[in-house]
Amino acid sequence: MNVIVKNISLPYRESSDKAIYKAKVRLKKIGITAKECSIYRRSVDARRKNNILFVYSVLCKCDCKSAERLSEIDAVVEAAGSVDICFGSERLQNRPIVCGFGPCGMFSALLLAENGYMPIVIERGSDVFERKKEVEKFYKTGILNPESNIQFGAGGAGSFSDGKLITRINDSRQRYVLTRLCEFGAPSDILIKAKPHIGTDKLLFICDNIARRITMLGGEILYNTKLREIKKSGEKVVCVVTDRGEIPCGCLVLATGHSARDTYSYLQKSGYMLEPKPFSVGVRIEHLREDIDKAMYGDCAGDPILGPAEYSLSKRVGDRGVYSFCMCPGGTVVAAAGEENAVVTNGMSEYARNGVNSNSAIAVSVTSDNPMEFQRMLERNAFRLGGGGYTAPCITLGDFMNDRCKNEPKRVLPTYMNGNTRVADLQSGLPKDITEMLKIGISSFGRALKGFDSPDSVLTGFETRTSAPFRIMRNENMTAIDNDNLYPAGEGAGYAGGITSAALDGVKVALKIMERYRSYSEK
Repeated sequence: MNVIVKNISLPYRESSDKAIYKAKVRLKKIGITAKECSIYRRSVDARRKNNILFVYSVLCKCDCKSAERLSEIDAVVEAAGSVDICFGSERLQNRPIVCGFGPCGMFSALLLAENGYMPIVIERGSDVFERKKEVEKFYKTGILNPESNIQFGAGGAGSFSDGKLITRINDSRQRYVLTRLCEFGAPSDILIKAKPHIGTDKLLFICDNIARRITMLGGEILYNTKLREIKKSGEKVVCVVTDRGEIPCGCLVLATGHSARDTYSYLQKSGYMLEPKPFSVGVRIEHLREDIDKAMYGDCAGDPILGPAEYSLSKRVGDRGVYSFCMCPGGTVVAAAGEENAVVTNGMSEYARNGVNSNSAIAVSVTSDNPMEFQRMLERNAFRLGGGGYTAPCITLGDFMNDRCKNEPKRVLPTYMNGNTRVADLQSGLPKDITEMLKIGISSFGRALKGFDSPDSVLTGFETRTSAPFRIMRNENMTAIDNDNLYPAGEGAGYAGGITSAALDGVKVALKIMERYRSYSEK
């Protein structure tokens, strides 16, 4: 039996061997001898800056057969994190198609390819390395490729982020996702850290390695190939129409990501069941990394054992919330436009997280009957306020909080598009209720984290792509309502929020497909 002994707190400079020793001692108290032990999880407790702790969970292999007394020592049996595959008998008339090669589509295609289903992936953007060149060209010239950018292309929007793998879902198979990422080149510490991240610099190579694995196993990836239409016979998808022509389809995994607005529009017009869902919009806030580190860690700030500091802040007022999102220590604010004449911000860090600034989104929860148009309005407002050319509007926090717009950033300099920003009144581009919630949230966060509300911090607008604006309705078989073989999946379908949960939803869909159909290679 594998047992996880939880909540072992030690001064952060103590060796992790001591955590293993303490786990063994706890187990011995209830008569269990641990045979092998390893660190399972580690988080930081910085509530007392003069006594910063690492809090460990330790995985122990034991001979015990009963879990009856484990609760006495704050321990549990490890939940199985493996993927159990059952194969169906129904024949696939054509190869499965996976639309989208972000985390969801990638893991769905990977699992299908490894089990003989020979999927065809269609991805509107480029492969990761060509995509990187296109993003760099956009930064240098202001010429946007609407089909391949920070939103679209291999790896999805997460490839140009911090590569955060945090998820609130309670599914033991998320460890399967992390383990597979390590197989393809992710650092092994993602299996241990409570807030794991990979970094954009490493993510690109991981995506390429997964793509190579899929094609080596008989799968096919068609980059720069955009979905135009889904053709059906009754309730069955029989082929997809792309800008390269028609492709016969045995079943379709729709994993387009949260920014494929043309796909949402097509599905709505074609009678698929979509419902607007809550999402969030806001701004990116930047501080000096050393200031955030000092606020979180006090005199221990800068210790490489702790690394750059992360925060997670939230405030509720009635039924509305404002919160920090996608915090990027030592990162940059990126130009994440997916449409022309629109400015969108996001955050990105490399694995080292050693940039001068730290940033995060400060996002306000919203609902809208027409969420895409609401997002688009804010993005065009940002483009206008920036003066065109994808220059982003920015403002010092002191000016924003005091309803003025007169100071240039000085101590904290914007990182968006290598500083391609323009001081502008962000409030004029936001609905009043969102502005008010941002102010309430930032004031609250300043009380919780010293210096967060420093007037020389910088806000850059706007963050609009925090999550999908719609949910594509599906049933217990994970197929779209009134559709026999179309599987909406991942963040774009409204069933995930981030890299890990999107990848896991792709795994779940692949398992459902395999449970129904025999492998295509058996045809």
